[in-house]
Amino acid sequence: MAGDDGLAAEVERLGRRLNLLEATFAIEQLKAVYANLLDSRYVRGELVEPALLERLAGQVAELFTEDAVWDGGRALGVATGRQAIAERLGTPTLDFARHIFVKPRITVDGIHAEARWDVLCPCRTLDRRSWWMCGYEDDEYRLEDGRWLQSRMTLTTLVMAPVGAGFDRIFG
Repeated sequence: MAGDDGLAAEVERLGRRLNLLEATFAIEQLKAVYANLLDSRYVRGELVEPALLERLAGQVAELFTEDAVWDGGRALGVATGRQAIAERLGTPTLDFARHIFVKPRITVDGIHAEARWDVLCPCRTLDRRSWWMCGYEDDEYRLEDGRWLQSRMTLTTLVMAPVGAGFDRIFG
């Protein structure tokens, strides 16, 4: 009987580890989808057509909980709730960006999780000035109906450095 108890405990331990790994992977995939959707708003250094821009902004907002907070800091502002997030992201301040999220530090606790992602983002403002943006995002996540969603995103910009020659030839 003691062997059965040991086996049951091991199965339970492995189940917890599997849940943690699956949650971590789902959150990493969520962040990848978020970045791809943000960057899809630009093609060859131009904003996409208004109808597509609105659709993409809505798809980004769907990655957040209904009561989420999107905090872009002093330069980008704060939006609370899916509708406000969609409206904010449907009005870009850039005509080119490539969000590169690295070094995820993800902590999962039941149906809640937190993460810090370093971000590097070559970008170009609407006045055609090119920049390197570097900073980090602190995120909070919540598991709702079997799906991980962002409940808070807070961007902290550490560096905004002008690019000498600019991003004049954008191929993608």
